[in-house]
Amino acid sequence: MRPLVRTAALSGYVELSRSLGLDPQPLMKHVGLDAAGLAVQDRWISGAAVVHLLELSAATARHEDFGLRMSEFRRFSSLGPISLVLREEPDVRSALGIMLRHEHMYNEVLHTRLSERDGLATIKVGLDLGEPMEHRQATELAVGAFHRVLLGFLGSHWRPLSVCFTHPAPADTGTHRRIFGSTVKFGREFDGIVFYAADLDSPNAMSDPQLRTYARQYFEAIAVPRDTTVPDRVRELIEVLLPTGRCSIEQVARSLGVDRRTVHRHLAQSGETFSSLLNATRVQLAEQFVSNRRRSLTEIADLLGFSAPSAFSRWFREQFGCTAREWRERRGQTAEH
Repeated sequence: MRPLVRTAALSGYVELSRSLGLDPQPLMKHVGLDAAGLAVQDRWISGAAVVHLLELSAATARHEDFGLRMSEFRRFSSLGPISLVLREEPDVRSALGIMLRHEHMYNEVLHTRLSERDGLATIKVGLDLGEPMEHRQATELAVGAFHRVLLGFLGSHWRPLSVCFTHPAPADTGTHRRIFGSTVKFGREFDGIVFYAADLDSPNAMSDPQLRTYARQYFEAIAVPRDTTVPDRVRELIEVLLPTGRCSIEQVARSLGVDRRTVHRHLAQSGETFSSLLNATRVQLAEQFVSNRRRSLTEIADLLGFSAPSAFSRWFREQFGCTAREWRERRGQTAEH
């Protein structure tokens, strides 16, 4: 299965695209993504589609620094729930250790290593896409994002010894030098950042010792194993695709980088089918959406991927034994008591 990434990987994409004169909607549609899905940062989407989108956008905008510019939109929150733990770690070494050890919780494409030798620390960034494809923009986004994380821990005046890229320099290095200074180097043996190992022992100024225990307990409760099951991935993709109206076994298979028969086979081994997961996901989401009185039933039908409100109405009655309006009223009366 191809690796997935959280929608937070595209934080700032829409804003940056528009600032460069691009219309993000058709570009995202071209790679099978939907801009509306970016509103929920914890959903999972195809990593290959994101990488393709960045390359396509850079070429269309004629900005070789597109990925690096996107890194300027990165915040600790872009990492998801793990960011709450990182902020409370006592030093940079401990925070980076957790960040790299649990990388799969926010990005399955990234494979980052931290090494120390002769007083120097090196963060090497690698991308595993499951297929050969151009990834210059995604690499620069990842390196830029790690640089911002280090600045967050070490202060805005901190500078690395070098920032390295394996690809050649762009025609205009202005953005690279503005962000990294004169330490940026191209045509090197790896993509990543080199700095003094002593920086790893710097205390984390954001940390509150009183909150550290609570943060660790919270993280242990939500931490997921690296080997996510195929049904889990399919559920995530169904939830992402439903509002787009393109939630099909074919679309899910494309996102996972396999054919539909492979998806069926893996689901069957878990005692599931695509239809059963689709229906279970709709039931779960329907309970959340219908409970919210601010959402119209027509809007909910769209969010659940139904072609018409009447189709949603028939499905809801079959699943819950009453109409959505009746279910909403009963739930409201229960809450009042």
